[in-house]
Amino acid sequence: MTIRIGIAGITGRMGIYLAEEAAAAATLAGGTSRSRPVGGSAPHFADITALARESDVVIDFTHASTVREHAAALAATETPWVLGTTGYGDEEQAAVEAAAKTIPVIAAANFCTGVNLLLLLAEKLGHALEASQFDAEILEMHHRQKVDAPSGTALALGRAVAAGRGVRLEDVMVSGRDGHTGPRQDGEIGFATLRGGQIIGEHEVSFTAGDEQITLSHRAFDRRVFASGAVRAALWLHPQPAGLYSMRDYLRL
Repeated sequence: MTIRIGIAGITGRMGIYLAEEAAAAATLAGGTSRSRPVGGSAPHFADITALARESDVVIDFTHASTVREHAAALAATETPWVLGTTGYGDEEQAAVEAAAKTIPVIAAANFCTGVNLLLLLAEKLGHALEASQFDAEILEMHHRQKVDAPSGTALALGRAVAAGRGVRLEDVMVSGRDGHTGPRQDGEIGFATLRGGQIIGEHEVSFTAGDEQITLSHRAFDRRVFASGAVRAALWLHPQPAGLYSMRDYLRL
């Protein structure tokens, strides 16, 4: 039987790509949007609950403000959830974890295969390179419309480095340096954010010592790479038992 994939925010920037990829790989159940779309053949649903009832799995790249509502609705309808929304806080994370006790959820800051390999390498280098000798810095650039900074992927890279070092990112993160900041402290993980034009996504993590530097980088050339990765993750997630999964689970990393 073909899996029915629903798209939350189907008329959005990512929603359009997700709908196209879902229709090519499975059955597009339809989607939700802030306003009813004009034209198109995909069914439109009034809310997330109505969409979930007609879907075998829902892909959600909407907004941090919808996370708790969507978590409750998808858990209530027992609909697997692919969550690509970023920029949410502890309360939303708790809602995601609560939903995962009832349904399978795969949550990721980035569904691109290359980025997830980059995350793995960043963690390994964080573990291998002494924080007192190698300064870790993360640079990211996105299109001018992006509303959260640093990006979800940049934060994921920071968490990967921190995990490798055995520390919490919140304890060592330095973002937006400005003015007389004093010398850099050992163990800091620094972030720099750039915004402009229509850059899809560029991320770089560097480890710099007094006499050498190692730099890992990834550049996305087409937003469709995130959509195709999310649809593949949805097809994998559908038969899984309840639980909170990551792209490492899907990619078997």
